[in-house]
Amino acid sequence: MEDSSSKSFLRKQWDEYKEFWADRFPFTNVYSRYIGREQSLPSWSESDVNEFIASDPVHGPILKTAREAANIALYGSAIGAITTAGFAWKYSKSLHGAGLSFVGGAVFGWTFGQEIANHAYQLYRLDTMAAQAKFMDWWENKCRR
Repeated sequence: MEDSSSKSFLRKQWDEYKEFWADRFPFTNVYSRYIGREQSLPSWSESDVNEFIASDPVHGPILKTAREAANIALYGSAIGAITTAGFAWKYSKSLHGAGLSFVGGAVFGWTFGQEIANHAYQLYRLDTMAAQAKFMDWWENKCRR
């Protein structure tokens, strides 16, 4: 490694910039064990998730809440896609416009649904990433047995 005194000004700034954003977006460190594996984990069912929720008193309820929030976001996505595409079709009769409105409405609906769920379930107080990682570890250990 280079000595810090021998680094250029731009190199020091770049390293600080990378470190700053790595601290704020730690999901790459948390999920790196699960992404790009040689042998992927088998898919899990709803009953497997419910078994984890019942077995882990700390992370189970957090995972359940995060899954409920994802369902709200999914409903928001469906509502946004259908309504914006419907309005675009009603007023323009343009197939490509309605298609783009469908996609845009789905993205915006997902975003708004996720924000509503975030505030309704107070997800900002919970460590949902740790609960998901704990579930992945639990699932990996269960598959090894």
